[in-house]
Amino acid sequence: MTFKEIKELIEIFDESNVAKLSIKEADFKIELDKNSTSVSVSPQVVTTPQPTQVQQVSTPTTTPTPSQPQEVSGETINSPMVGTFYEAPSPESPAYVKVGDKVKAGQTVCIVEAMKIMNEIQAEFDCEILEVLVEDGQAVEFDTPLFKVKRV
Repeated sequence: MTFKEIKELIEIFDESNVAKLSIKEADFKIELDKNSTSVSVSPQVVTTPQPTQVQQVSTPTTTPTPSQPQEVSGETINSPMVGTFYEAPSPESPAYVKVGDKVKAGQTVCIVEAMKIMNEIQAEFDCEILEVLVEDGQAVEFDTPLFKVKRV
């Protein structure tokens, strides 16, 4: 597959209702999954319009993997979905909450981005933030503890 074909395939996949797609062609394999934060592409050969030229393309092997839900004692605010954790509405903005903040029920504490949609995560009860358990930009899974809290 050429780079242009791969790009078109990804665009069509993004706009479709298909959740998973896997294509294998000779020594080339691509797997797309809308419920995952990583894309797997095996090393492949991309041919240019001249049939005598072949270019070897390698794919970086460092993709962020979602953190596994960890055991935390006490009460926590957990991620309601798989996605990417963001502590602020934008890179230039301050974090929604920090350690020591007292939070009211319904107050936004962070964002979890899933499928290019920013989902505001709100506290379900009045509490104090004791610890932020994940890093900004970190991939999280369903029920991953995001904050250790104490009811107020």
